[in-house]
Amino acid sequence: MFKFSVLKKILIIQTASLGDVILSTPVAEKLHHFFPDAHIEYLIKSGYQKIFYGHPFITNVMTWDKSQKKYDHLTELIRIVRENKYDLVVNIQRFASSGLITALSGAPVRIGFSKNPLSLFFTKRVRHKIGKKTSSPHETERNLKLIESLTDDSSFPVRLYPSQHDYAKVSQYKTRQYITVAPGSLWFTKQFPEEKWVDFARSLDKDLLVYFLGSPNEQDLCERIIEKSGHVNSLNLSGKLSFLESAALMRDALMNYVNDSAPMHLASAVNAPVAAIYCSTVPEFGFGPLSEKRYIIQAHPSPKCKPCGLHGFKKCPEKHFDCAYQIKNEQLLEALK
Repeated sequence: MFKFSVLKKILIIQTASLGDVILSTPVAEKLHHFFPDAHIEYLIKSGYQKIFYGHPFITNVMTWDKSQKKYDHLTELIRIVRENKYDLVVNIQRFASSGLITALSGAPVRIGFSKNPLSLFFTKRVRHKIGKKTSSPHETERNLKLIESLTDDSSFPVRLYPSQHDYAKVSQYKTRQYITVAPGSLWFTKQFPEEKWVDFARSLDKDLLVYFLGSPNEQDLCERIIEKSGHVNSLNLSGKLSFLESAALMRDALMNYVNDSAPMHLASAVNAPVAAIYCSTVPEFGFGPLSEKRYIIQAHPSPKCKPCGLHGFKKCPEKHFDCAYQIKNEQLLEALK
């Protein structure tokens, strides 16, 4: 029988999106609390490793490059994981590829969700259920269930650790009150329409600083919104800040306007005020904001077709996108009062 008290080397696997990685951090926080001397490592998708730069107790971050030679890299990762001889592997991802890494890890304790196709080879399987009721658990609660048998049933926060350098980098933007806007999303039906963002920016006080955030791919979107709105104190920072620098800027904003996307979770990770706009999805799925000051903005009454799916779509299945267009500009402004 393996003794949990001797856990010295732990691997957390979450190779999905950036938001999913951020929502896994309570697992790391809790494991560190209960096993403070253990080395805790992560395996995540390549490109996201900078969110753990300077982290106080994540000792190593491995990445999986899925952009090319995906399965060659998978084979190499399995070899490395086996050589590292982890005592515990916690697999938060529910896809077969991560299940294969877990099953072949050689770790005496291998925990993951029963939805994973290879969960038969885990030493412990935990149910993962996504509902649409207000009583449905948050994703962080579902993730923490994985390690409840090793710890207890208490909650731990989503948390990232911007460095003093990150805060110094964005201090130049904090000379007076400001808000941030992250208008982009990977999915069309999760993204508040461009023209609606324009209306919002146009209605803001001209003296209010507005910083637009996003990936390099969203620079043009942000630039168009700024130009069309005519808001003179807007600045396009899309693609110019790291994940942690963006979080450091969001922390002290009057409000951070986001879609149901990764920037919402960045805000939660530093307890920044957030106004989350839900178009085709709903917070009841369990991926909502966790900041103390948070607002949910969505169409009222809700279109009968909402939610149309757990994830977004490239276009509205009903071809009207009422879940976005029926959101009123006044709802966004209300979060600033």
